Formats: sequence, structure tokens, C-alpha cells
Amino acid sequence: MRFGLNHTPRHGWFHAWQDLDLADVADDMSAIASLGVDHVRIFPLWPLIHPNRGLIRERGLADVVDVARVAHEHGLDVVVDALQGHLSSFDFLPAWLGTWHRRNMFTDPEVVSSTAEYVRRLTAAVAREPNLMGITLGNEINQFAAAPHPDPHPVDAAGGTAWLETMLGAARAETDALVTHSMYDAGWYDSTQPFGPAHAAELGDATITHSWVFNGAAQLAGGLAEESVSHAEYLTRLAQAWHPPGSARPIWLQEAGAPTTVMDPAEAPEFIRRSMRRVAQVPHLLGITWWCSHDVSRDLLDFPEVEHDLGLIDVSGRIKPTGEAFAETVAELRAEPPAATAAQAPAVIIDDLGRDPRDELGPGGAVHRAWLDARDGHAGTALTLRSQSQDQDPTRDLTRGSLSAHHLSDLPTPAPTPQRS
Repeated sequence: MRFGLNHTPRHGWFHAWQDLDLADVADDMSAIASLGVDHVRIFPLWPLIHPNRGLIRERGLADVVDVARVAHEHGLDVVVDALQGHLSSFDFLPAWLGTWHRRNMFTDPEVVSSTAEYVRRLTAAVAREPNLMGITLGNEINQFAAAPHPDPHPVDAAGGTAWLETMLGAARAETDALVTHSMYDAGWYDSTQPFGPAHAAELGDATITHSWVFNGAAQLAGGLAEESVSHAEYLTRLAQAWHPPGSARPIWLQEAGAPTTVMDPAEAPEFIRRSMRRVAQVPHLLGITWWCSHDVSRDLLDFPEVEHDLGLIDVSGRIKPTGEAFAETVAELRAEPPAATAAQAPAVIIDDLGRDPRDELGPGGAVHRAWLDARDGHAGTALTLRSQSQDQDPTRDLTRGSLSAHHLSDLPTPAPTPQRS
């Protein structure tokens, strides 16, 4: 099992890519490595390297290589994200995709062709680095496809498949390393999202999950409630429901964090321990990559409050209690890897026959409640699609439907905001 961190530069946040200081990068990588991880995920800003549809800056590509080499000097493998895209409520799209030059990023043939060439060139730049763990297309790029994004680039599911196949193919043409894509959890929980479970479970070399308990899980009962500490496990096993029976396809918890806007900061270290121990039991788990390395300085303005306290390392470079808890849990799981637990109770069935079940899957929904009920005393409870189960009878109440659905809209939570990462 791999353990890593998502790198948020301590000095200047991701704006640090504009005038890269490798000494600062080295300080960050040293601190990250001290937590016992084996890899780091990095986020070069797309418009800085590809500022014109016909220009891919060689200096920008070289900066990415330089950061990968600094990571290697500190014993860290590197995952390079290509299309940033979107980070912590801020969008970073090239000028040639907006205003007077507005075109759909997913469907315009010229845009798709140019974007694929950027992905190919970026991959080629790092492909020979000995510590390249993989390429991810971008950070939750699906959030541009529909609401709640305020300025979406609409696409349907078939268009999403075509776009992903093109971009994944561009990366695959240059590397044998892991090639993946990621989406935020609305893809699993919201039937209006065009990028959905099948995209995650069928395309790319691994299925990626991003687990965030500010989506309603923590609001249900608190930061250390089962709804919260088991959410990463739930989402990961939910994703596996879309894998064919008997599949050994790897699954990767590529983001999880301890948001202190929905839990007491004193609970965050224990939340990390319990969450990691739960998800580490999932079969075929490739690894856990925690969000994130460093806090965002309060000198930087207009961030959602949650961003300033997500790091495991503070703005002065001090390891926080959450960082200590993370490092201790990594060491524990390495010393005594938990046995992957297959189902120890009957699988909870997701009724997908002729319907999109996603609106029932989110925190507090009928399927989530059924899974929590089944999991009680039965570590390793699986989920499976009715279309893949032996029981095809939709009248059978295999999701324990007597449990009332408690949907996210019923929770006393703030209005939706753009995704934090």
C-alpha cells in the first residue's frame, strides 16, 4: 500500500509555480518525507505552461521536471496532475478558453486536440524520471461539466467518455506509469452529473476516490461519528460496486482530509487515525494520498475558511498534531498491514436496473444508511449493483428500505459552494 501527500506549497501556495524557487520546494519535500510517505502529488498550473492554444512553454515543462527531481532527492515518487484546472475554489483555465474565446473544453474539437497535446507533452517531459508514479488528468476536472459550477462547460455522459479516452490516450502514448483521472464525489452522489461511476470504474488504470466529510457526512452526527470516520471506506467500497465481480482493479483514495469547519479541531487527529484504519481494510487499495501537506497562509485572501487548516504542516513549517497522527498511522499500517476484509455480512444491493441510483447513495441516503446498519459489527461490508448480483428481482428489499432516506437536502447545512479542491 502506498502512502502520500498532496503538495500545497508552503510559500505562495500554487502561485509558487509562477516564479519557482527550488530551495522552497526542497524544504517542503523534506518536511513531507519526514512524515514517512513514499510519494507526493503535484499540481502545475495549466495556464502557466499552456498560455496560448498554440504555445506550450518549454520552461514551464522544465519546472515540472525540476520539482519531480527534488522530490526524488528526498526519496519521494511523484504523481503529476495535468489540468489545473480547479484548486481550492479557484479556477485556473487558460485565457483561450474564456470570455471572447469561450469554447467548450470537453466538446470543441480544436480545444480537445490542443488540450490532448498539452497532456501528451507534459507526460513526455516527466516520463523518463525514475520516480514517476503516475499521471492524473487533472484535479476533479469533472466539476466544470455541470452545476454547481457557476460557468459550466456542458457535456453528456457519452461526450465525457470520449474526452476522457482522448486525454488518457494522450498520456498513455508517452508513459507506462499509472494513468488515471479523478472526479469529486458528486459523480457518485448526484444523478445530474455527466461524469459518473462508470467513468471512474472503467477508464484509466485505477479507480480514484476523493473523500470529503463536509459533504454532509460530518453534519449528520459529528466529526468522530461512524458516518464520518467510515466515509472514505464507504465511498471506496461504493466505487468498487461498479467493478466487475471478482475484479482486482486497484482503487486509490487520492484525497481525504480533516476539515475543521465541520469537526472540532481537537477531533481531527483521531479522525485521521480512524479513517485511515477503516479504508486500509479495503481489498485492492492502491494507497492513501492525504490532503494536504501545508496550510494555506492567511496572507492569501478569499479562500474558504476550511483551506487554512487542512495541512498537516503549518505555515511556519511545524508538524501539526494532525501530521503526527498521520505519520504514526502510516507507520502502524506499514508495520502491521491490515488484512483486506471481504464481505462479512450480506452485501448491500444498489438497485440500478433501468435507473440511475446516485441520488440515494450520498451521506444520509437510503443506501448509505443501509450500509452503516449492515456494517455495525461487520467490518468489510460490501456494496454491489443489482445488475451484477444473482438476485435480479427489484421487489426484493435488499437495501433494507425500511430505513428512511435522509437526503442531503434535509440537512441543516450551508448552501453549496464550489468544491475546495
